Amino acid sequence: MDRDTKNAAIAAAVILLLFGLAAYFLPAIMLAAGKVSTVLAAAIAAIFMVGLFVVLWLRGRSQRKKGL
Repeated sequence: MDRDTKNAAIAAAVILLLFGLAAYFLPAIMLAAGKVSTVLAAAIAAIFMVGLFVVLWLRGRSQRKKGL
């Protein structure tokens, strides 16, 4: 495993770990937001889902520019 591949694997693991932790706490966050507004709770879930895809898309774009 060369240096670039190792860095890419570490970055992917960190991204998945952070989003995994966020997914773990997402139900509690949504319940708390749902007490204020159900629309707010739905918006938080939507932002989480879209955020995951945006981060992975940006990571892929960055890797493509580097030629990996």
